[in-house]
Amino acid sequence: MTGLNTILIVLGLFLAGGVYSFAKQKMPASLIVLLSIGSVMCLLAGILRIQGLWS
Repeated sequence: MTGLNTILIVLGLFLAGGVYSFAKQKMPASLIVLLSIGSVMCLLAGILRIQGLWS
């Protein structure tokens, strides 16, 4: 399952980059909040799977 861990972490980092880009372009705050929540969820899921705390 390490492939899924990698995909989740890469997707989370990609979304984090989108948050930075959207904030720089002054996009609507609601869109930035949704994107940041998605980013955090993907990163946490990937990290928790690596640690074995979430299967």
